[in-house]
Amino acid sequence: MQFIRIFKSYAAILGLLFFFSGGQMVPSAVAAEINSVRLWRAPDNTRLVFDIDGAIEYKVFALDSPHRLVIDITNISNQPSVANLDLKNSPITKIRTAQRGTKDLRVVLDLKSAVNPKHFTLKANEQYSNRLVVDLYDKKRSASRSLEEVVKQTNRKIVIAIDAGHGGEDPGALGPQRMREKIVVLQISKRLKKLFDNDPNYKGVLVRKGDYYLAHRKRTQIARDNKADFFISIHADAFTDPRANGASVYALSNQGATSEAARFLARKQNNADLIGGASALNIGAKDDMLAGVLLDLSMTATMSTSLEAGKHVLRQMGSVARLHKKKVEQAGFLVLKSPDIPSLLIETGFISNPKEARKLSTAEYQQRMAKAIFSGIDQYYTEHPPEGTLLAKVMKGKPLKYIVARGDTLSEIAAKYKVSMAKIMRYNKMSSSTIRVGQEINIPNR
Repeated sequence: MQFIRIFKSYAAILGLLFFFSGGQMVPSAVAAEINSVRLWRAPDNTRLVFDIDGAIEYKVFALDSPHRLVIDITNISNQPSVANLDLKNSPITKIRTAQRGTKDLRVVLDLKSAVNPKHFTLKANEQYSNRLVVDLYDKKRSASRSLEEVVKQTNRKIVIAIDAGHGGEDPGALGPQRMREKIVVLQISKRLKKLFDNDPNYKGVLVRKGDYYLAHRKRTQIARDNKADFFISIHADAFTDPRANGASVYALSNQGATSEAARFLARKQNNADLIGGASALNIGAKDDMLAGVLLDLSMTATMSTSLEAGKHVLRQMGSVARLHKKKVEQAGFLVLKSPDIPSLLIETGFISNPKEARKLSTAEYQQRMAKAIFSGIDQYYTEHPPEGTLLAKVMKGKPLKYIVARGDTLSEIAAKYKVSMAKIMRYNKMSSSTIRVGQEINIPNR
């Protein structure tokens, strides 16, 4: 009897002690079960996720004629359903599953064309069980223009990259009724993009266009590929105390956090790659001391711009919401570590606060918050227009043709360009301040 008890205890320990090794989970004595299979489409890859309640081993290999990707998973007790997966806009035409023996599962992806697969496992966390992640990267990659080409451009728009935080595997903070940060911030980001696009001096670029996850480095790379002048990462805060409230603006710091709250937030946001499943976080040349020095030097200028623009944004947000912090805070946010692009991380409010969560869920409040962020960035660039941009042209006295949009008033146009209404009216020989949609107005030198 004592031998049986010892044997049972030993078996139980073996069943519990699994760990990650070489990108694979070492199997336990008890077969695991696949609880669900999920699929996410990102701009340049498709992610297939297996939620698993135990330990596994797996193997992935490709086949040609026709193109297929085979995923063999050992130590699985069930055959999961994949019939409801939406394969639209993915390289997958069909997913087939079959049991192999008593504890093995084969998953075959029929593909439209060849892909670059990457795969890894993720440990269980507070939101998910163990996961096997298979990323299918498209082979076609868009070519980007050199920095020299961009510098040579004249009369260009100022490009603002707008990053909706979290997404896909990473829901971000959760509010009442399972309100998810990733959804709210994407809605605000889309509204903010429209505001920039509706202004003749700006172009908005969405870093994340749908519900999928992007690693921090990938987000900044998308901004760089679009030749962004500025990078804005939109978030909604959360805290254990539901009374915590207010909006905040953060910039990067290489010297440490300006407050414990900033340090805590940076740590939380930086851990998102662990939740979302970033397979690679290598910044490159990590052992090159010279590269590190050059990086720090280049970031000094971008951080200065970030802080100055952040002050304008914070001031505008203060007219819409209570501010959690009265000044721009700083911490080591990974998503802001782009040496050549000024960046801000904006917390639009506390989704964990029931009152603020209700506000954040409404279209009216989202629009007001987006307008405040837009106005802050616009104020900064009106004061510091980049050379070669349309805004720099109008600020130097060269008339700019402005097309009246719906909702415009002559007083607002005058205020935007820091020119009096009377001067605009004289310059355009207008007998009244009434304007119409589609009307062309020349903006004179202020």
